[in-house]
Amino acid sequence: MPSLFASYLRVYEPLTAFDRERQVFWRRYVQEGRAVAPPDGPGRQRTAVIGALGAGWTRLPDPPDEAYVLEHDDTLLICPWNLRVRVAEAALSARDGVPSVLADAFVPPILAGQAKAVVEDWRSGARVLEHGMPRVHEQIATWGVPLRWFVFIEESEREFSTRPGQRMLRYRTEISKARRRASRGLAVLRKSVGDAPITEAVEEGARWLEEFHPRSVIELDYGGLVDLLPDETLAADDSPALVASGLAALSRGDAESASEAYEKLVARWRAVQLLERCN
Repeated sequence: MPSLFASYLRVYEPLTAFDRERQVFWRRYVQEGRAVAPPDGPGRQRTAVIGALGAGWTRLPDPPDEAYVLEHDDTLLICPWNLRVRVAEAALSARDGVPSVLADAFVPPILAGQAKAVVEDWRSGARVLEHGMPRVHEQIATWGVPLRWFVFIEESEREFSTRPGQRMLRYRTEISKARRRASRGLAVLRKSVGDAPITEAVEEGARWLEEFHPRSVIELDYGGLVDLLPDETLAADDSPALVASGLAALSRGDAESASEAYEKLVARWRAVQLLERCN
């Protein structure tokens, strides 16, 4: 399976964050050795979705429950894939702002109707009462890393390898730390730039983090992007530090230094995004 040129922001929750039935399911899932490693997950997800969509895209996939699993401080943490809900949300998003003829060609009305019902059920009060707060544990970005994600992590939390077959770059941190960083960053942005798109994006991310158990762990994974970047570029990547320095500059009113950090980030990730056109 070729690499998916995407990055991932994941939340791993302790078993106590799930209802009793889910706790039993996930504990058995781990004991049976069924957990999927993050490098293998994107390809498995794509295969599961395509295989379950059906000919003509006439039904939403209903793939089996899968998850990434992490052990942190002797605690078992689970990041469910939530594929059915994510596909439903993606199907509805694909129709937004698109002429009906094109929308119906890409996402047939029967599939759109099913997707709407799944999303509404997921967000409904009945589901919240039955299963607890509905949560989607993984966000995906193609051909780059959203700059707002770097607000949640620090350079010192990096895990990095360029060994053949094990290339990876990721950051992991406790969600409590990510929330504090999001709060501080949001305060700086509101004061400095107001209701700009970056402020709204960080605010949306901060709200998402608040949905999860306080003992959760977040992971920013460069995923398949590592296959686009040479070893020296991966080793030198300091995107979280640039975001931190930019926010610090804004907080002390140094617009010139903040702009310099932002321009470095934009130039770095634009170079990656342009590779999509060369593909």
